[in-house]
Amino acid sequence: MSIKIRYFASLKDSLGRSEDDLAWTGLLSVRDVWQGVNATKPLPNNVLVAVNMDYVTLDHLVKDEDEVAFFPPVTGG
Repeated sequence: MSIKIRYFASLKDSLGRSEDDLAWTGLLSVRDVWQGVNATKPLPNNVLVAVNMDYVTLDHLVKDEDEVAFFPPVTGG
């Protein structure tokens, strides 16, 4: 399984990169994707996640060739 991971805004800045690729076998949730590429960094609270441009929960299972995007919560004024 090959998954493209993208990071946006402050997540991109704090991780020092805008994307990762993950090769994996078996079932994988969005939470597992984060842990697979950021083992030493905890998943931020209130992070938003999209798979193939649709918002999903952290328990959503990903499939081969999916694109997973992590966004910090957005605030406005």
